[in-house]
Amino acid sequence: MNPPIVQTISECFIKPQYQVEEVKPPIYLASWDLAMLSVHYIQKGLLFIKPQTTTNHQENPVESLLNRLKDSLSRTLVHFYPLSGRLATLKHENPPSYSVYIDCNNSPGAKFIYATADLSVSDVLSPVDVPVVVQSFFDHDRAVNHDGHSMSLLSIQVTELTDGVFIGCSINHMVVDGTSYWHFFEMLSHAFRAREENPEIPRPPVLTRWFPDGYGPVINLPFSHHDQFICRFKPPPLRERIFHLSSESIAKLKSKANSESKTNKISSFQAVSALVWRCVTRARRLPHDQETSCRLAANNRARIDPPLPTEYFGNSMQTVRGKASAGELLGQRFGWAAWLLHEAVAGHCNAAVREWVGNWVKDPFIYQFAQFFDPFSLLMGSSPRFGMYGNEFGMGRAVAVRSGYANKFDGKVTSYPGHEGGGSMDLEVCLPPETMAGLESDGEFMGAICSY
Repeated sequence: MNPPIVQTISECFIKPQYQVEEVKPPIYLASWDLAMLSVHYIQKGLLFIKPQTTTNHQENPVESLLNRLKDSLSRTLVHFYPLSGRLATLKHENPPSYSVYIDCNNSPGAKFIYATADLSVSDVLSPVDVPVVVQSFFDHDRAVNHDGHSMSLLSIQVTELTDGVFIGCSINHMVVDGTSYWHFFEMLSHAFRAREENPEIPRPPVLTRWFPDGYGPVINLPFSHHDQFICRFKPPPLRERIFHLSSESIAKLKSKANSESKTNKISSFQAVSALVWRCVTRARRLPHDQETSCRLAANNRARIDPPLPTEYFGNSMQTVRGKASAGELLGQRFGWAAWLLHEAVAGHCNAAVREWVGNWVKDPFIYQFAQFFDPFSLLMGSSPRFGMYGNEFGMGRAVAVRSGYANKFDGKVTSYPGHEGGGSMDLEVCLPPETMAGLESDGEFMGAICSY
């Protein structure tokens, strides 16, 4: 049986409704941004139930959605104008150096795509594993951020299903991190609902990039050509599955972790991460002396002194790591692993952030997934705190969050808020088939997972 095909019906480019003076100078990128040159775009989206037409004379609801969404995007880009630009590079020969910035003046704008697929909402949500066709709900498939020189920095694809609509958003990861990604999505939803000609947005982005004292705004990378740092990582065959944890289950994990560690400092997310770390390590059947680690994505905005505003638009995140041998991790109690992760997070303070940035600007490097992550590690990405389900586009609340091909590898776990709220959580877990089978038969893990 042939897989379902997502067919592109139309595409266009959307520019800001009007231009502001700030778009004229180049937008220089900071250390956290430039380190992402070889990483994929961020691809996340929301699945909605399609509204029904009640009479033959009523406007097609999807056509109305597309028109309103284009208009809302144009108005939102007035505030988030870097997303309508393209990357540009200035090269120097002696010594060789390479500086990348955002050019908002030589770009057709953000891309907007309308597509269709002969699929139902159930076809997306019912299978045990996330169907591969979901990857086709996003533009910029397999693109790395450096491709933003010739590709749009933002692309929105609206895919109409038989009974649903998926709004998938791809944004260059040099321009945004997860916090900024969902900030933009929230303001796009606000503009859609406001229906005003020039609505003020409640949380305008702070577009000025942060540089350590004595550096910036131009950071020269020690390269003469992008082939020196671009690596198009291709993961091994993976299964991708969504696991759900209720608020009650998470509360039990947090209580157990704190009780066993004789503390009250371990957070819900640290407890959940410890559970996944232990159980995936067990499913991998690693030698007892094999070092394994769990990385957590950490938002730097509140950790810098003075802190950056929540609306800081760009990358301001790093990963913190707990590590232990497989034997230690599985031989100690659950709370021991959770405490390791708590200590890693607690140690990520102003001094640690500034030390990382200071070292990077002296000796810049570009993240490479093939080198940065190994088959013994785990990365907990995204955050259940992002207000994904608060974004509405005239179709009520989304029924699910899904992601594209981007940034997935053995041991990547993406966390989302649970659909019912209340502190519940969904985990998007990517593992090789044999490891996923081991996780699915792990009593400790499946005992915490809710079945639908």
